[in-house]
Amino acid sequence: MYNMDNNNAKIKDFILNEVEKHEMDLVIFLAKNFNFSRQRAHTYVTREVKNGNLIKIGQTRATRYFLAGGKHIEFSVKIKPGLAEDQVWSKYVKPIISRFGNNIQSISAYGFTEIFNNAIDHSDGSVVYTGITIKNNKLVIVIMDNGVGIFNKIKNALNLESVRESILHLSKGKFTTDPTKHTGEGIFFTSRLFDTFSILSSDMYYSFKNEDWFLSPEINKKFGQGTYIRMTISVDSKKTPKAIFDKYTDEEIGFGKTIVGVALSSDSNDPHVSRSQAKRLLMGLDKFKTIILDFKGINSVGQAFVDEIFRVYKNEHPNIIIQYVNANNDVKFMIKRGLSK
Repeated sequence: MYNMDNNNAKIKDFILNEVEKHEMDLVIFLAKNFNFSRQRAHTYVTREVKNGNLIKIGQTRATRYFLAGGKHIEFSVKIKPGLAEDQVWSKYVKPIISRFGNNIQSISAYGFTEIFNNAIDHSDGSVVYTGITIKNNKLVIVIMDNGVGIFNKIKNALNLESVRESILHLSKGKFTTDPTKHTGEGIFFTSRLFDTFSILSSDMYYSFKNEDWFLSPEINKKFGQGTYIRMTISVDSKKTPKAIFDKYTDEEIGFGKTIVGVALSSDSNDPHVSRSQAKRLLMGLDKFKTIILDFKGINSVGQAFVDEIFRVYKNEHPNIIIQYVNANNDVKFMIKRGLSK
């Protein structure tokens, strides 16, 4: 006697086992292997989508299928009125992430929605591409748009001289080109929630890892315009959003602590000697209660630069605490000399 349930189970198993190898031709492959029509094959595949076992991307000939709970998904979404990052997350990304711990789900949700929303609201682009990959116990989230580029956007908004300065202001936190809609905290906290956080835009590559940052010109010119952001985290990570937020927040004022890379305030070939350089470094930092200046990569500083930060600015903002880290002996000498006056 023919057992319909067994046959359905066999077809279901076949679909779920083969989808990652046949994401673009799953229906055709299924029809060929079971010797039935594409229409019937489509019915079986659609059932697995409705049951939450498959994720469908695109329409007609551009349709692709991915395994919910699988190791990979990629999709493009047009930027248009009504596009909501939380709906994109729930439909396409959450099914891939849901098997991990609550902390990884929370970190992924925060990072994805923040960065995807930035592309919607700020990129001036027409398309957002997303790729999620799970490999070697590492979760990788890539979000890319074809807009004007995040560093270029900030440079134009603040009338800055260089893209490097854009990265400086972005890294501080609390900076946004649209303060009516955004707090500017998203990238700051996302970069600290993930194990690594990288931005490629305007031929510059900025990466943040373990409270340390790296900046270099991008030699791969194939990327073109727009912004490419890559976030990675171990699926075994014990990080929690609360622990990260608590590290930089104050009960009374909220987000009140920031770490600033001093080397981002000027070209690497220019010494940090002038008051103007110090003022650019300090711009916008009056929003914080505690400022930690990271002198990594700084060989020396001038008297005027130090005086502007540790005397003039401090006198103008007596309630702000200014600390410093990663200063070599020469820099420490100049700072202590400035503080003694």
